[in-house]
Amino acid sequence: GHEHYAVVRAGQEQMALINTNSRYLHENINALARELLATLPSELSVLHFVNSGSEANELAIRMVKAATGQRDMIASEAGYHGNSNMCIDISSYKFDGKGGQGTPEHTHIFPLPDAFRGKYTGDYTGERYAEEVQKQIQIVHKKGRGVGALIVEPIISCGGQIELPEGFLAKAYGYVRAAGGLCISDEVQVGCGRMGKTFWGFQLYGVVPDIVTIGKPLGNGHPLAAVACTRQVADKFANG
Repeated sequence: GHEHYAVVRAGQEQMALINTNSRYLHENINALARELLATLPSELSVLHFVNSGSEANELAIRMVKAATGQRDMIASEAGYHGNSNMCIDISSYKFDGKGGQGTPEHTHIFPLPDAFRGKYTGDYTGERYAEEVQKQIQIVHKKGRGVGALIVEPIISCGGQIELPEGFLAKAYGYVRAAGGLCISDEVQVGCGRMGKTFWGFQLYGVVPDIVTIGKPLGNGHPLAAVACTRQVADKFANG
């Protein structure tokens, strides 16, 4: 919990130790990796440690480009994925209606999947919002390009803590993968047990993404974040 004595004390003890560069191997890095991987599906077997959620999403985008050879990203309206250049380009929250220059060429925004006050409301709206993702795929194809990835928070944070409609994520993932794209679950704000029922947000919907980005909760205020991905994605990134 917040300001729990044991957590605060552990942080104080860590800050009292010298730490010059995480490039040098230390058993604690391996220990953390093992604990983190134990919470994830077996398909997500590779970890890359970084220092922030923005850096995690930047790395995920680089992985997408290396693994698919494509640049086009599909993201939700009101989505926020970080404060660096590539992250801003896929964050509707930052450029839509806020005096920006409009949606970047390789970004494709679908309506906020809000079953309460969104474009489609009520029960059984998941498939209708997934069809909006499919529409963006078709737009990419009409431009003669392929889909890089879909990136979605399991709960849309800056959009108002919006839970995704039932069936939406599974259907949307299916459309994206059929188009040759990858699926990214942005767990920067909602992961690491914040869901309560599950440790990761995507687990609420019975799906397994290709890439998971992890940020704020992992370090409890310390500059620590991570990207988890499949071995296939990791190998293509390493060789890209």
